[in-house]
Amino acid sequence: MTDEGPLQETERLGAAPPVPQSGARRLAGLATIDLGPLRRHREYRLLWIGLAVSFFGTEMTYVAVPYQVYHLTGSSAVVGLLALVELVPLLTAAVIGGAFADAVDRRRMVRYTEIGLSLCSAILLGNALLPHPQVWVLFVVAALAAALGGFLRPSLDALTPRLVERDELIAAGALDSLRFQVGTIGGPVLAGVLIATIGLPGVFGIDLTTFLVSLAALSMMRAVPPPVDAERPSLKRIAEGFRYARGRPELIGTYGVDIVAMFFGMPNALFPALATKFGGAGVLGLLYAAPSVGSLVATLTSGWTRRVHRHGLGVIVAATAWGVGITVLGLAPSLWLALLALAFAGAADMVSGIFRSTIWNQTIPDRLRGRLAGIEQVSYSTGPLLGDVEAGVVGSLAGVRTSIVSGGILCVVGVGVAALLLPAFRRYDARTFVPEPEPAAV
Repeated sequence: MTDEGPLQETERLGAAPPVPQSGARRLAGLATIDLGPLRRHREYRLLWIGLAVSFFGTEMTYVAVPYQVYHLTGSSAVVGLLALVELVPLLTAAVIGGAFADAVDRRRMVRYTEIGLSLCSAILLGNALLPHPQVWVLFVVAALAAALGGFLRPSLDALTPRLVERDELIAAGALDSLRFQVGTIGGPVLAGVLIATIGLPGVFGIDLTTFLVSLAALSMMRAVPPPVDAERPSLKRIAEGFRYARGRPELIGTYGVDIVAMFFGMPNALFPALATKFGGAGVLGLLYAAPSVGSLVATLTSGWTRRVHRHGLGVIVAATAWGVGITVLGLAPSLWLALLALAFAGAADMVSGIFRSTIWNQTIPDRLRGRLAGIEQVSYSTGPLLGDVEAGVVGSLAGVRTSIVSGGILCVVGVGVAALLLPAFRRYDARTFVPEPEPAAV
């Protein structure tokens, strides 16, 4: 990759200057997703397309593996053990992967982890083709894939700010969210159809094929070398990342508010019980899909978010809205109101995610982006898991609806307390923040 930034590349390609827009066009721009980063930056476009294809396949496997475990064992408890098997490798690899993301070519890290994940899909395919597939293989692959995912995300999160301009990061965050939501909605739905028609080997085979597309796109990208002042990965470098995060109240706010919202307001563990109240297993998939549908709608109408500069306050408002949506879910007398409440909550969570990623991408120095992305992944993964445990325990003691309603209310209260305890996060304004100067390229 050359030393030119994305803006210089656009100028070199002869991009025309922006033309004045009518009031109607400006209004339409506020209500639609900004595709500018995809149009203007070849490297980002290749990354986005490649990962969109492979993530779609990954979400198919996300459904297929638990299904195969249940089919082989007949035990929901064994299926639940998959999450515990994945947790430690994911969290450990996220911290270590963050250090590597700051020390090596980030595109290469993404490519290597995609190769590893494709091998996992190949193992799943081979196991599914056996006359008697082995359950232990599924658990080993689940742990390995979780570790590879922990290595992947820090490099991926730290890569995007190198491919687009600083003022395009909100738009890029929305596009990344679009890629995610299309996968989380379409992948599981298609997986269910394919499992019933062509079987598990076909699903794993398609997943493997999607990785080949991703690897082809990544191979076409130019190298993204580490920052000029990068040092070798070490425990000292990892500790430096934690010290930096601790000294940045804006970042602590993004971690804290998200953990509070997910711990108190994550109702996924109660969906099976809730589905029985609304019609049985047939509506379970709708409950799981509804938040992603809301997130997709929020992403597709996210053009307005680039006009928001108080990103910390935006996270607080969005996290509060998530709690309100979960509270309404617990009180909903009908399935359709419950689905609307979940869609509203999912949309709020997506808006929060866009603003959180913007704070990270606009304020974290390039030399620390990988390590901070690893820390963010730890907080992102821990909250929902502990939230499911909390919801399940309260639900078993006090009832499903009580658990959901109390969780939603405590989410709103907890976010409010976090906002009061973190005034710097609440007052954060991107227009006044002065980023740390980056070393000049050599």
